[in-house]
This record gives sequence, structure tokens and C-alpha cells, in this order.
Amino acid sequence: MTLQASAFAPLGLSTPLLRAVLDEKYASPSPVQAEVIPHALSGRDVLACAQTGTGKTAAFVLPILQQLAAQPPPSHPPARRPIRALVLTPTRELAAQIAERVSVYGRYLKLRHGVVYGGVNPNRQELALRTQPDVLVATPGRLLDFIRQGVVRLDGVTHFVLDEADRMLDMGFLPDVRRVFAELPPTKQVLFFSATMPPAIEALTRTMLRNPARVAITPKVTTAERVDQSVMFVDRADKRKVLESVLREADVERAVVFTRTKHGASRLSAQLDRAGIAAAAIHGDKTQSARERALDSFRTGQTRVLVATDVFARGIDIDGISHVINFDLPNVAESYVHRIGRTGRAGASGRAISFCDREERPLLTDIERLIQRRLPVQAATAMPNVSRKLK
Repeated sequence: MTLQASAFAPLGLSTPLLRAVLDEKYASPSPVQAEVIPHALSGRDVLACAQTGTGKTAAFVLPILQQLAAQPPPSHPPARRPIRALVLTPTRELAAQIAERVSVYGRYLKLRHGVVYGGVNPNRQELALRTQPDVLVATPGRLLDFIRQGVVRLDGVTHFVLDEADRMLDMGFLPDVRRVFAELPPTKQVLFFSATMPPAIEALTRTMLRNPARVAITPKVTTAERVDQSVMFVDRADKRKVLESVLREADVERAVVFTRTKHGASRLSAQLDRAGIAAAAIHGDKTQSARERALDSFRTGQTRVLVATDVFARGIDIDGISHVINFDLPNVAESYVHRIGRTGRAGASGRAISFCDREERPLLTDIERLIQRRLPVQAATAMPNVSRKLK
């Protein structure tokens, strides 16, 4: 396919970016890319309601790279070359993924990028910042640390992206987001992305955006089409034994087990290990190196079970996950959709099994209201004494 024949060409992307997109074998822009990219290239603020998996990273990275490449940085002393684009994202994993995409899409441009996040030694990141990146991808806490230390200044930012704003809210980061935003110059383009728009996020948009173009990408289905979903009614005291029984079934090739708390994830992972089921835990209290080891072990098949909190439910794509098991139901119904979306990917089928104890019945009701269907009940047949339906 020639660059001119690319389905991305009508969006107004430059030749270097079309070459990069062609290298990635993207056939056509996703709906969010088709809507956001022209608005962003025109310089407008954008408010996009779009979930993970819709192609939103390319929707903001491509137009920002094009605009930066078209406008060389203002003349500064060598030590004061400014950061011109800032992408703020809630998790370390997502920051690393976005930075990797910046590198891929910008391979034919002479732009520099950097990434900073917590959980790793800050010294190496500080050295990377001294290369004076044009684009910085960051999590709020570590970025604020560098700002306080005088390592980073944001007074030259012309483009600001807030990614997964609702996740920032869930993780308690909105005060930090506001502090970072206060460091930016008054004139800049803002691209604001959120999967949902709760009242606190709506209020935040009003403080950050000026006459934004509004883009809403509604998924064709509320939950994954290829995921077989069911619920097991299990007393809390019996959940672990039922989980062990499920994980020993022959069709469980690779499973992600979701818990509500970090402590619960670590404890359950250790219990599964003691039961002879190789498991690793991933959550926000783990160091970055420990999280990367757990993910690598899971990707390569050395570990068959990953026990995770909701930090893993969005933005991390690993193929071949046969099962998602909700050991605890999420407090927010939308998180259920993101959790089960880890399986049934790339044309494969998958299964999602949710354990529900007596106290979690209201959470199940919220989930069923959101997905507009009742989950079929699956008996815990391996343990008949716990397969009763809770009243």
C-alpha cells in the first residue's frame, strides 16, 4: 500500500507519520482516531469519552508529534530546551506503553521523548530528563516530585494530554492532577480522555478545557462478545477453596484473578503458591521491577495465574488469557467490563467467572444493570457444599 492510499491519509497526517502507521500495518483508523485526529490537528481542545482498546493512544500521539515536528522548539539556552508536550497517565504500565508508542510513531521524526513514573530509582529518570525531551509521559506523583526538586519545568508545554481521567479519580490522583495542571502555561492545547464521565470528571473538564470538540465512542457491545460470563454464589470463607478447584480445571490455560485490595492480592497469591498453583501478584504496592517480573513470568507462561487489583484491568494487553476470575466483585460496576476484557481478545474466546458472597449481592445487581443482562449462575460443582445460592 502506498502512503497516499493509506486510509489514514485523509486525516491530514504528514508523510513521516503515515510511514510509521504503515509500518505498524494499521488498515484503517479506529472511530476515535478518525474523530480526534482532525480536531487535534486543527488546534482545538478535545474531550473524548473512549475506553481502553479503542485506539485512543494513537489518536493523541500522532497529532501531537505532527504539530511538534512542524514547529521547532523556541530558542532557549541549551540547558533550557522546554518540554513541549506532557501526557499524564495514572499507572506506570500505561505510561511505559504510551512512551513506547511515542517512539514507534515518531521513528521518522527528530523528536525526543522521556517517561517518568514511581516505583523505580529516580536517578536514572532524572538523567533521562537531562536529554531535554520534547514529549514527556508521566504519572502524577513522580512528576510532582521532580517539579518540587526543580528537575522539571512545565512552562514551555504547548500540548497537554490527560489520559484515563476517571481512573485518576478512582486512584485518588485528582488533587495531584490539579497541581500539575497549575504548573502549565495558560495557553496550551488540552486533549482529555476518560472512559466514563462521573460528576467529578465533568467538573474537572470545565476547569481544563476551552470550547472543546466532544467525541464519544460507544462500544458496540457493553461487554466482550466472545467472553462466556457466569456467577458463582460462594460464601466468603469458601472462596479460596473454590478458586483452587476452578484453577485446576483442564481448560484454564492462563488466568487473571481480581481482588479488591492490594493486601488481598498478595495474600491470595501466596495461598495459591502454597497449594501448588504457581501464581504472582501485581498491584500498586509492588515495586516496578517486581511488577515487570510478574508480568514477564505471566506472558512467558512460567506463571499460569496472575492475581491483580484493578490497576491491571485497563491498558495492559496480554494475549492468551483463557479465564478472568473475579474473586471479589468490583465496587464500581464499570470495572467489571474492563476486568473481563482481559480475555476473549484477538478473536479468541474466553471465560469470566465471578464469585459473589452475601455482602456482594448489591454489587452484582449494579453490574447486571450496567451490562443489561443477568449473569447465568454456575454451581461450584467441585465443592457441592458451597454451591448453594445465597438468599
